[in-house]
Amino acid sequence: MPSLVTPKPPLSAERLPASDLPVRVGISRCLLGEPVRYDGGHKRNPFLVDVLGQHVEWVPVCPEVEAGFGTPRESMRLVDDVAEPRLMAVRSHHDYTDRMRRYAKQRLRDLHTLNLSGYVFKKDSPSCGTRRVRVYARDGNLMGTGKGLFADAFQRAFPLIPIEEEGRLRDQGLRENFIERVFGYYRWQGLTAHLTRGRLVAFHTAHKYLLLAHSQRHYRELGRLVADVKQYSARELARTYGHLFMETLAVKTTIRKHVNVLQHLAGHFKDALSSAVRAELHAVFGDYQLGFVPLSVPVTLIRHYVRVLDIPYLKDQVYLAPHPKELMLRNHV
Repeated sequence: MPSLVTPKPPLSAERLPASDLPVRVGISRCLLGEPVRYDGGHKRNPFLVDVLGQHVEWVPVCPEVEAGFGTPRESMRLVDDVAEPRLMAVRSHHDYTDRMRRYAKQRLRDLHTLNLSGYVFKKDSPSCGTRRVRVYARDGNLMGTGKGLFADAFQRAFPLIPIEEEGRLRDQGLRENFIERVFGYYRWQGLTAHLTRGRLVAFHTAHKYLLLAHSQRHYRELGRLVADVKQYSARELARTYGHLFMETLAVKTTIRKHVNVLQHLAGHFKDALSSAVRAELHAVFGDYQLGFVPLSVPVTLIRHYVRVLDIPYLKDQVYLAPHPKELMLRNHV
């Protein structure tokens, strides 16, 4: 079993509220290499354990073991209703639905106290799958697909917490987006712990270009909300802004969106650069747009000029450092 360590805090904008909590992420136990699957095996995921695990504190969960089903155990599947499936053993047809629901209710109360910033579920699991989990009729015929019982209960209880299945994290773009959402939500948690209108304005300002890289529509909507910040209570702000913030980060970024953001950033110091340096900078933007270099190359160059020219407003932009650089992301956008 891999050790669960308390990692270093993630990179964040200098003026954002700091959090003393580690970045806690829930995870299906089998993905950490624990032999908890129905057949006594595991599904250890090297990226999650060896790479992401250096920057988060895992909170391992196996609903089927923790609900007392044992290991090894009879395999189970979802049956009857696609919208409200039952959890049933394949051979004995024993119905474990009520037992799983009672367990989920208690476990979710426990997880609420841990302030999770994300969750990685095991795909295809009748308890943990978040999408396209097969649902069968009692006679064994496939009826459609749904969600695992525990995963569905988790999403209902924590609608803002970023979730993903381990299988989808093989896609570099989905992996990048999930990591960005996890650390974005972590920063949001740090803010809401001591939320004031002024801190919300500072938070939004620091995330301006990150939001713009995801969705101009959401960015404008959040800007209007912040402009009218005095009209809302702290609770209303936390609920409304938090929902829109996480919804924005879930929107897929594109090369075109990133080029737009890079050009906006460069516009802040273009007058301080020689024509030759400006030409070089925009040539790098062009190389990125054509796919010759990853996004990290123009972003690193922007960070260099921001530091050399000492531009405080841009130093605070989360877009330039959205998560720990050791994760080596932003290379596949």
